[in-house]
Amino acid sequence: MILPIVAYGDPVLRKVATDITAEYPKLDELIPNMWETMYNAHGVGLAAPQIGLPIRLFLVDTSPFSDDEDLSEAEQEQLKDFKKVFINAKIEDETGSEWDFNEGCLSIPDIREDVKRKPEITISYLDENFEPHTETYGGLLARVIQHEYDHIEGVLFTDKLSSLKKRLLKNRLDKISKGKINVDYKMRFPNIKKGR
Repeated sequence: MILPIVAYGDPVLRKVATDITAEYPKLDELIPNMWETMYNAHGVGLAAPQIGLPIRLFLVDTSPFSDDEDLSEAEQEQLKDFKKVFINAKIEDETGSEWDFNEGCLSIPDIREDVKRKPEITISYLDENFEPHTETYGGLLARVIQHEYDHIEGVLFTDKLSSLKKRLLKNRLDKISKGKINVDYKMRFPNIKKGR
């Protein structure tokens, strides 16, 4: 089932999400619904707060990046088959010199900006079977995971921009929160005036 994606301005996107257990209600339905929602919106990642749930759950499928000719063959190969569910994730370490990459977000449609992030992360998490993992990722893979991880920490990519850039984007962000934007996927807007 395709779920509406919560737009910029909704308080759920600002909450630090809470851990869940294997007994979380209807988790076996929620995860497939999140995949379907993400693919429908042409995303490479989706976090539970983006569908209105303040829980520490996100998923990533980087296969759309695997045909990027600017990447090495090894990177393309790594991105091609990377599809994972992250539950109760915690980034243990971020290393290296920050690098810029153009990011967007399904909750902030039509805005893309260069964001600085560290190139390598070590993350511990549970998979959908609640098996524990601690893994290290680099490059674009690390970046996609960092972006989704930020969502469960109540952080948006626009928070990482300069104060000047934030001021320049303010009107566009306000319009998104009021639903004054055209998107080709289902969204929920926090500041639409009721009864119009």
